Amino acid sequence: MFTGIVEEIGTLERVEQRGNLSRLWFRGATVLSDARLGDSIAHNGVCLTIAELKPPLYGCDVMAETLRVTTLGALRAGSRVNLERAMAAGGRFGGHIVQGHVDGVGTIERIDRLDQWIVYRLSAPDTVQPYVVRKGSVTIDGISLTVVDADAEGFTVSLIPHTLGVTTLGERKVGDRVNLEADVLARYVVATLARLSGRSADESAATSPQAGSGMTWTWLAEHGFG
Repeated sequence: MFTGIVEEIGTLERVEQRGNLSRLWFRGATVLSDARLGDSIAHNGVCLTIAELKPPLYGCDVMAETLRVTTLGALRAGSRVNLERAMAAGGRFGGHIVQGHVDGVGTIERIDRLDQWIVYRLSAPDTVQPYVVRKGSVTIDGISLTVVDADAEGFTVSLIPHTLGVTTLGERKVGDRVNLEADVLARYVVATLARLSGRSADESAATSPQAGSGMTWTWLAEHGFG
């Protein structure tokens, strides 16, 4: 489990093809300070296992499916990535519960630069958008962020200078694709409502109130609460 608080920006050094696997070699410092084989590290929000250690480099094996459904497949030697070690018991919980399981890839549609912060507007696939709510949590490239506003097709987040400086989001531009992970608590709520209503979780998510519109008493009654 992770918290979405990026510890450092690492670099992809090279990619080795090993049969149907790709071994991605990353350079990191903080994440390797206490690393052991088998440890989990989030790379732009994707949880990968350390398969080989050659400090300051480490290698992670990645399946073709993972490369296909995340942005890891677009990385090239020299690409910078957000890194976070798995949360240690007793550590500070600065973000929200992040599993490192990407739900879908979104696209940055607009960047509004204001005096003290930047607002990003992102589109999101159906695997993510039903779980995004105003003032809720979402993970973008491994970064825990608060949703400013949301509608049926996308959402916005506001980034302060510190976040822009210590993560790769400060380097992003309109049209860039990013890994998205929905709030796991929201997924559990939808799954529970689905079981109570006798429908699948996908059906329940698709027919829930549009993100940002609020959950009404009528909607709750229609879904067995009341």
